[in-house]
Amino acid sequence: MPELTALAWVLLGVGAVVIGLSKAALPGAATIAVALFAAVLPAKQSTGTILLLLIVGDAFAMLAYRHHADVRTLVRLIPAVVAGMIAGAVFLAFAPDAAVRQVIGILLLLVVAVTLWRRAAQARGTGRPGGRAAPDGEPRADTVGERRIAAAAYGSIGGFTTMVANAAGPVMSMYFLAMRLPVQAFLGTAAWFFAIVNLAKLPFSIGLGLITAEGVLIALVLVPVVIASAFAGRWIARRIDQLLFERIIIVLTVVGSVYLLLPR
Repeated sequence: MPELTALAWVLLGVGAVVIGLSKAALPGAATIAVALFAAVLPAKQSTGTILLLLIVGDAFAMLAYRHHADVRTLVRLIPAVVAGMIAGAVFLAFAPDAAVRQVIGILLLLVVAVTLWRRAAQARGTGRPGGRAAPDGEPRADTVGERRIAAAAYGSIGGFTTMVANAAGPVMSMYFLAMRLPVQAFLGTAAWFFAIVNLAKLPFSIGLGLITAEGVLIALVLVPVVIASAFAGRWIARRIDQLLFERIIIVLTVVGSVYLLLPR
């Protein structure tokens, strides 16, 4: 078993709680877990250990929200996400760690700004607070073309950020908000998206030495924490107000983005 201090285990435990909650109720919050794990473990080991716990959380989320995924939204994302992952791999080959963190942080803040601007513009055009979807029978504020552009933009950034830092959560949360998915559909679509992406990353992580025997042991200790917090998150998701949910996602995205911009 790895020799870690009590404080280190507490930080890892809090990170595991955040991962569970992020998979069941608050997508985008996992960026906080990335920060906590990186503060305790070596950078590469923390990345691999988090990936294992994310996959555990993905399994729970897929089971909990198996009937709620928006398949069309997922299909629209595939080409852009693949392109983003390839770009991320190329970027990793040449860029130093500090540049990687700063680029991701800037991209996330830009995504938040564009999302808020887009909603404000739609609210002015429809007279609905927050640019919320119109009732059935009324025209939607966004067009098919706009949804395709959004899928290309958010998907490519999401693929890029997940490849370089396991940080696609905030980006994709902003995309799902832009698509105005209800809470359950939001969580179901996010569950399937991240399950597919994280499983695709697993062979590469093993080949790059990111997943170590010590990291596996740490993950095994923390798996029960992830599962317990995921159950708690499921309870929260069934009761949370849609507008409050969206505001929490935006706040968590900003917090994660600012963290990535802080000097190390």
